[in-house]
Amino acid sequence: MYRDCDYWGKPVPSFGDPAARVLFVGLAPGAHGSNRTGRPFTGDGSGDFLYPLLHRAGFASQPRSTHRDDGMVLTDAWITAVVRCAPPGNKPLPQEIAACAPFLDEEIAALPHVRVIVCLGKIGFDGFLAHLVRTGQLARRAGFVFGHGAEYRIPGDRWLLACYHPSLQNTNTGKLTAPMMLRVFHRARRLAGIPSP
Repeated sequence: MYRDCDYWGKPVPSFGDPAARVLFVGLAPGAHGSNRTGRPFTGDGSGDFLYPLLHRAGFASQPRSTHRDDGMVLTDAWITAVVRCAPPGNKPLPQEIAACAPFLDEEIAALPHVRVIVCLGKIGFDGFLAHLVRTGQLARRAGFVFGHGAEYRIPGDRWLLACYHPSLQNTNTGKLTAPMMLRVFHRARRLAGIPSP
């Protein structure tokens, strides 16, 4: 399908507003999505589901993201992933997650205004909790259970919200619907003290 496209094919940088109060943490670049476009959740089915909802929730300037230079701007939101390169089979190995961990740690440290972290999927959730343990903010991750809509108060007067990943496997089967994800996004705005759009 993308035979004539030039692929980014490098670690995918995060994207968003440096003054963001909401951090979205995903899994890894999709092989033919952000691995091709160079922007998280851009150019594949996950992004086609995610960005219209970010737009409706007031985080994104437009409902569609197709490439790095399409004019998309995020307001009060930053999007990252626990793994920076497209993993084989879309499932990163523990050593790939460990190799990318220092980048996640440094990135989160550089976002001082974040009040709410929305983890898109269990790997993002586990990766963020590992960050909290690694950086000494939590002694252990016991008591944090992933489930769509779960929310936890975490150190630094912040909130951790869990959301199913917007993969086609979840959205095509109805495991994740647009209203379900939008509720999490609106909750994130309220917890972060961001007025409704």
